[in-house]
Amino acid sequence: MNRCAWCLQGDEQYVRYHDEEWGVPVHDDRKQFEFLMLEGAQAGLSWATVLKKRENYRKAFADWDWEKVARFTPARLEKLLLDPGIIRNRLKVESAVKNARAFIAVREEFGTFDAYIWRFVDGRPKRNAWRAMKEIPATTTESDALSKDLKKRGFKFVGSTIVYAHMQATGMVNDHTVDCYRHREVAKLK
Repeated sequence: MNRCAWCLQGDEQYVRYHDEEWGVPVHDDRKQFEFLMLEGAQAGLSWATVLKKRENYRKAFADWDWEKVARFTPARLEKLLLDPGIIRNRLKVESAVKNARAFIAVREEFGTFDAYIWRFVDGRPKRNAWRAMKEIPATTTESDALSKDLKKRGFKFVGSTIVYAHMQATGMVNDHTVDCYRHREVAKLK
């Protein structure tokens, strides 16, 4: 079975993520919040590192309940910085609270974060047909626009590269290479 070249063969968790989640269109705000926070946590690190800590992140960040995260106190953040189950970068941990507050504001304006974010791809996944990993861009005009808008709204760790990774993970774009068995399967999803 052919998979995208980035998929770490032999790492069961990584393969499962590729096969079951990556590129599948997400229309659930909790899942959107989770991926946005995890992509930000990944900045400068490998996705494998974040994936191994994913369950710890769920526990540490109230099962991705943005209302609860928005109310985290400085004392709670200090406690998180001692948690070896997450990436203990102060700026990244503090950004979760700022992002939760910004997430709430977006939901108040648009009804759902989903309604807001999918506007950047006209409400449907962009279907690419890359033949090789080297063809896949790190950013696009859509990720540039979304990054700029998120920053304007107070989000942190949302540079265009991070945002494009989020768009790939949440199926806003289908960047499975055409030789990957998931390319056709994901292309059928909305």
